[in-house]
Amino acid sequence: MKNLKFKLIVMNFLEFAVWGAYLTSMGRYLGAYGFGGHIGWFYSIQGIVSLFMPALMGIVADRWIPAQKLLSLCHALAGLFMCGAGIYGFSAGLDVSFVPLFTLYTISVAFFMPTIALTNSVAFNALVKAGMDTVKAFPPIRVFGTIGFIVTMWVVDLLGAMNSPAQFLVSGGLSIVLAIYALFLPACEISHSNEHQSLSEALGLKAFGLFKQKKMALFFIFSMLLGMCLQVTNGYANPFLGSFIYFNEWSNTFGVQHSGILISISQICEALCILAIPYFLKKFGIKNVMLMAMFAWVLRFAFFGMGNPGYPGVLLFVLSCVVYGFAFDFFNISGALYVDQETSPEQRSSAQGMFMMMTNGVGATVGTLTAQAIVNRTVQHIDRTKEEALGIIRDNSDAIDWENIHPDNLSNIQEAAQTMWQGWQTAWFIFAGFALVVAIAFWIFFPKTPVKPEA
Repeated sequence: MKNLKFKLIVMNFLEFAVWGAYLTSMGRYLGAYGFGGHIGWFYSIQGIVSLFMPALMGIVADRWIPAQKLLSLCHALAGLFMCGAGIYGFSAGLDVSFVPLFTLYTISVAFFMPTIALTNSVAFNALVKAGMDTVKAFPPIRVFGTIGFIVTMWVVDLLGAMNSPAQFLVSGGLSIVLAIYALFLPACEISHSNEHQSLSEALGLKAFGLFKQKKMALFFIFSMLLGMCLQVTNGYANPFLGSFIYFNEWSNTFGVQHSGILISISQICEALCILAIPYFLKKFGIKNVMLMAMFAWVLRFAFFGMGNPGYPGVLLFVLSCVVYGFAFDFFNISGALYVDQETSPEQRSSAQGMFMMMTNGVGATVGTLTAQAIVNRTVQHIDRTKEEALGIIRDNSDAIDWENIHPDNLSNIQEAAQTMWQGWQTAWFIFAGFALVVAIAFWIFFPKTPVKPEA
């Protein structure tokens, strides 16, 4: 029994370690190499492929290839293409082109996103076969996924790879390791039943019928609106913190040089907030817990706009990371519970799929692309080409060599940095304003009677 749990812990650790290697740091690399205006596309593609790839791979796992073997195949392909993105990034250097990098990355992500569901299938199948209660046994196993995510965030940060395509190699390498490891996981059976779901059923399209119910339609609309916040900080928090490198007084602060570790406080608090959810649900009810999550998003964005890497401004960045746990977990988990309580047993699975589609699919995609448009409008990025024009010199550690910059260039650098910071502040306050409007609308229009969790 312990051996089984250990195998599943390692699987979850590696699964999310693959993701953590680049998800929060990729934007910093893209911004530095001239793709600051395209960061949103790299993050939105995760939502786009999530609309259909997990369902398609689920059909394959149900009918033809056992889940653990399909998990191996998907990770092998995801790892190879992600390594390809890293190798291309290194070979191209400053001449890296959007199309080949984005193509390699997109194919990798298309095969990675289904593996999140496949690891759950492998874990639940193994635990049920062992006669264990999945409700009690799975959460302590799954939390190691969050730990894996945090570990690779730290590794990439400490290796100095946040500004480098090396993060893609770390992710791709771990993906290939998991591809091999998955072949030794407990076997899953394929279904031999003749009563297979239709493609529309497997893709959850029948769940759109839930929109006929006013209460559920309203919930899914708010899920989509809040989902628009999900990937914004994953894509833009690190480039934002990295932009303070152009301020002499802040360029060597911890929050700038190790922004990945600073951002990882978000994931640490996310893991801790999971433990607090039962108390909050019992005390305040589902609606109020979801409302707390929405106001937490307001604070998440506002604190970024108000802070700076110096003391005490950095404390606002820390607070932004702390409230992320409430913002992310409180809505996702209480929302899933709301769906579970408000739908019939035969609708439950498709309703949960619709909830995920509206938040992590439609909402996250629209939100990320909208955030990209806002940032492109407000922020004047400084990439390596603009650095040359400003006379910026970097030392061997890739930090700015302030002592050897010509005095005539210092005022130009300061002016460009100040303009960029003001643009970032405007963007963060726009995001906070959007979250505030959604929270107030939810408070007013969503059913006033809180739904209490079952005792």
